[in-house]
Amino acid sequence: MASPLIALEGVWREFASGEQTVAALRDVSLAIGAGEMVAIVGASGSGKSTLMNLLGCLDRPSRGDYRFSGRPVRELDHEELARLRREHFGFIFQRYQLLPDLTARANVEVPALYAGMLAPQRRLRAEALLDQIGLAARGRHRPGQLSGGQQQRVSIARALMNGGEVILADEPTGALDSKSGEEVMDILRALHRAGHTIILVTHDMKVAGHADRIIELADGRIVADRQITARAPDNAPPRIATVAFTGARRTRWSPRAQRERLEEALRMALRVMAVHPLRAFLTMLGIMIGIASVVLMVGVGEGARHKVLAGVSQLGTHTIELWAGGGWGDPDAERKRGLEVGDAEALAREHYLAGASPVIQTSVQARHGAIAATASVTGVNERYPDILGLRLAAGTWFDADALAHRAQDVVIDPAARRTLFPHSDPIGQIIMLGGVPARVVGVVAPSASLNRWPGGQNVSIFAPHTMVSDRLTGKTRLDSIIVRVANHAPPAAAEHAMMRLLALRRGNSEVFVQNADGVRKTLEATSSTMTLLITSIAVIALIVGGIGVMNIMLVSVTERTREIGVRMAIGARRGDILRQFLVEAVLVCLVGGLTGIALAWATGAVLPWLAPTIKVIHSPNAIAATFVFACLTGILFGYLPARNAARLDPVAALSSE
Repeated sequence: MASPLIALEGVWREFASGEQTVAALRDVSLAIGAGEMVAIVGASGSGKSTLMNLLGCLDRPSRGDYRFSGRPVRELDHEELARLRREHFGFIFQRYQLLPDLTARANVEVPALYAGMLAPQRRLRAEALLDQIGLAARGRHRPGQLSGGQQQRVSIARALMNGGEVILADEPTGALDSKSGEEVMDILRALHRAGHTIILVTHDMKVAGHADRIIELADGRIVADRQITARAPDNAPPRIATVAFTGARRTRWSPRAQRERLEEALRMALRVMAVHPLRAFLTMLGIMIGIASVVLMVGVGEGARHKVLAGVSQLGTHTIELWAGGGWGDPDAERKRGLEVGDAEALAREHYLAGASPVIQTSVQARHGAIAATASVTGVNERYPDILGLRLAAGTWFDADALAHRAQDVVIDPAARRTLFPHSDPIGQIIMLGGVPARVVGVVAPSASLNRWPGGQNVSIFAPHTMVSDRLTGKTRLDSIIVRVANHAPPAAAEHAMMRLLALRRGNSEVFVQNADGVRKTLEATSSTMTLLITSIAVIALIVGGIGVMNIMLVSVTERTREIGVRMAIGARRGDILRQFLVEAVLVCLVGGLTGIALAWATGAVLPWLAPTIKVIHSPNAIAATFVFACLTGILFGYLPARNAARLDPVAALSSE
């Protein structure tokens, strides 16, 4: 005698209930041969559904042995159980358990998707099955557009998609009217006639009467197992008899099949977002704000850095200023020997320098007529404009003869012109510097060099250093010496030679330098620090958004527990469920990230109009990095909900409300 397809021996199924253990099945021994049509009957609580879950590998026995085709089921892991359900079983549920967001044809295709069948074959087989059960014209309808009988027929077609060697039908007519119920039973009898093993679970003896064998349960035990010898003739429509699976049960796995599963997960994720648009938007909001903040702040920081570098580049890396003392903040600088005009003249004679100028600075009240303003007066020589690359907007610069005669000629900057001469030409006019009259001989054109050191935004006036020393300050020591390195000389070598020359002249090395490159590095470091600080705050917002995604996905798992159970019953692996929810989390973060990048671009375009001093330069690297970070956020914060979904118990998931 051939061994049975299904064999249970001494099977118990026990559940913990508080401190007690409740046995739903007690010492059940049962054998079902291939091609049988068996009805399992009993009152509510008798253990019918528990037995069906065990037979369909949705659950495991607490004790005893279950063998399918001679193989012990207890030795199978989660993946092997999923394969067994996928390749051998087909489930028909009382409440149909169709996925509401899919069409009838797409619902029928799902088991084949998990089996690795390629899309063209899936579509053709699903259409053939729907045609054979009389629903070819309803393939594009969603479950909500179908009657109960039609939904149950779609459920039958889904059960047959991968062959349906064993059909497990749980109260298949319980939610149907009598006519629809008869149609469903006609189909099941036809499937039995075609060679399928049919296992009915029902409390309706009329439905059980369609079977060849009835197994009755009471209090978890088999109390009767009888064959039906006299039956009414089978009047099932002959067209249903061809429903049996004719293709290979196991489709060869391929990269294309994996891609199609990923595409299906993506389509399902899009459907979920379309069904709950407000929730999807609120979920993405934190990601959008975080990504937009990161991109915008990096763009603002990059714009500020470019403005700084543009300004510093106008000064040139060949411009160096020398100061007496041990550095900024030296408390003994005033008591130490200062720089002298002779030092500047000695430097000017060096071949590696293109020019040198003494610098003496003071602050006085400048007055023209009734207009007065505090002005910074800088005493320099005739080479100063060449050293800094200054241009004149009007007039001339004072010459060497003016320095020799301590001429009271001055050149003013654009701020001084706007302040002291708002409605007149300043050239040739007299201004008072404190109590000293001076004649304006030139006006400097706007230049970044004017803002070289602090105070550059104030009213600035340039005069011969001899005049400033003799008539305004009385100082003989210089505040600094500014030089320009010749184009052919390396700035570092020139700096070293200058320091050596001054050390020999002064007898000490108490001189320090400041150049445009140092300013650039300092301002770059400050800008980078501020950008990092602001970006860190934005990243915190992004993390908060990721936590929001995780919370919403956890809620989504709870809401869709029954759907997860259905997918597992029709053959989904844990990896399939994990992929589905992980794709949804990543998609939410990607859409939120792209929207955030677009928002940052729009804000960056509008911001300079609102605040002209702000410049936004978007960095492709920063945008790419934030895009990748959005993906990682979806993976990181979506993994826990996805893992929770994948680890759900199929039976518990199916029975959830």
